[in-house]
Parts: sequence; C-alpha cells; structure tokens
Amino acid sequence: MEKKQILIVSRSQQFTKNLVERLSMNYEVTVESSIHVAYNLALSLLPDTIFFDKTSYNKVSDFRNLKNFKSTHFLNRSLLMVYGSPEDLSIFQRRYKSLIDEYLPESLDLDQIVSRILKNSHSRNFNYWHDCFLGLFNIMAQPVVLLQQNNIIAINDAFKETFRLENTEDLKLTDLVDVENKAKVRTSLRNFARGKHMKAVTNSTLVLHNGKLRNARICFSKLSKNILDQFIMLIDFSGEEYTLDNTVGSNSRQVEECLESHHLDNFSFTKREKEIISLLCKGYKTKEISDTLFISPKTIEKHRSNIIKRTNSETILESIIYAINHKLVDLPKY
Repeated sequence: MEKKQILIVSRSQQFTKNLVERLSMNYEVTVESSIHVAYNLALSLLPDTIFFDKTSYNKVSDFRNLKNFKSTHFLNRSLLMVYGSPEDLSIFQRRYKSLIDEYLPESLDLDQIVSRILKNSHSRNFNYWHDCFLGLFNIMAQPVVLLQQNNIIAINDAFKETFRLENTEDLKLTDLVDVENKAKVRTSLRNFARGKHMKAVTNSTLVLHNGKLRNARICFSKLSKNILDQFIMLIDFSGEEYTLDNTVGSNSRQVEECLESHHLDNFSFTKREKEIISLLCKGYKTKEISDTLFISPKTIEKHRSNIIKRTNSETILESIIYAINHKLVDLPKY
C-alpha cells in the first residue's frame, strides 16, 4: 500500500527523530525547522498531514503565516495538527479556529501523539490528486490514460468507449499492443521515466475495438519532475478507420525513438569513451585502464559517469550492454 505523506515542522531534533522512527512504517516523513520553507515544501508535497510542534518555537507570532497552509485549494484537504502547551493551544483556537483540524496538548506522551496522528489521518482517506484527475480527465473528448510505468492506473470514459475494454483490473499498456512490440514498449517507457524530458510525442497506429485501425498522435507527459514513473498518455486520432492488415501495425520504432532521451542516429561515443568501454569489456579495472591510456583514475571515473548518464543507465554494466546492443562500439576480438 502506498504510504501517506506527513510534513513535520519542528526545531527539536530529538523529538522529530523519535516521531520519524514511529511514523516511518505508515508515512513518507519530511521534517523542516523553518516555517517559511515548510510552506513551500507543503505546496510541493501536498502532504496528507502537516504537524506543527509549537513547543519548539518561542512565540505564537512565529506562526503568523499559519493561514497560508490552508490558503490554496491544493492544501485545503491536508490535516493540520498543532502540538503545544495549553496556553498556546488556547490562543491558537481563538486565532485559527477555522484552520486547525487537531490540537495536541504537550501532556501527551509520544505514543499518544503517534496514535492521534494515525487515527485522524485514517479517518481522512482520500487521494487528492487521484480525485482531481478523475474529475477532469473524464470530461475530455480524447482517450486518456494514467500510467505508472507499464501499469494502467486509470482510464477515462472516452478511452473505455473507444477500446471497449471489459476488464480493466491489472491492465497494462503492453496488453494493448502486439506480442512482438511488448518488450520495446516496456523499454521505451522505462527510458522515458529515466530521461530528463517532461513530454514525448509520437505518431502511431492503434487497433480499435472493432478490429479497425486508426492513425493516432500519442502524447506522454510526466506528472511531476519528482515522480519519474507516473505519466499521462493522451491519444488524438486522425484520418478514417481502415481495415486491419498484417503489414500495418503499431510502429514501435517510432515510439522507441521518441521516448528515448536521445536518437541513436545522432548518438555516438567519443573516441576516449570507446577506448574505455572496450577495455572494460576486456575486464580491465580502473587502475589498469589508467596505466594503459596514461590518464588519471579520476578522469576515468568522470568518463564512466558521463557514459552512464548519456545512455540513461544506472550502472556501467548496463551502459556497456546498451552500447553493444546498439553497435555503438566494436567488440574486442579474441
């Protein structure tokens, strides 16, 4: 189950450390001591719960901008909790009665605080972005899909009507393409998730529910720079339907090239990078490459890092496999 988000605003390191230890099983926890910075974080995270530790701040006036945390439509449904002395909570109740959802007196021990946080957050079981997305995308005329990598999280009414899918549970995007294209689609989605681009567009041909084909312009857009594996796919059809033909189908090469952060036609390693990859293929270590090419180990590490970045890989081994598969380097001959 996906964890909820909680933003803890406190200057007490020991208090927040103890809270994080107890909440980390149920929450993605973010801690911030500056109230100003915390507001910007709240706008970015849209947390389920915002917890203010008033006991670690000297003045009630430190919280004069507390109303900002309920000033936007995006934060209205966050649970706002304040922990403090009876005197401070009394002042907060008078000044911010309509803003604060829960008051926690400092007489509570840590286990009681955690219990109150869990109880209140569970009673507010919602996914704000999911609710907003479903409300908006169902009124769109073109088919729209919410993806998490290859998994289809939600589809709109236009998509259901166009493709007439009977069962959408555990549906994957690769379920809607030919068998020979499944691996390429998975690779393309992974490359798009890793790449720096927020949007990718391609033209392809899709099979409709009635066995007919239509040309389509497909747009992929990431939901956030911080969430790499979730994006929206929009489909714009063009032209008339035509009968299914074995020679016509989804042009996976177009999709693959579009979704990758670079085109292979314009991609090549530098001479030095090829030399390093070739020696790595032979099993050379950094020190051995350094002795062979007469360059420092630090320079070699920099080249390795560039190779990994340019191939959108996670390891140098993955980069080497990528280079070999795409014939970007000459294999060593034995």
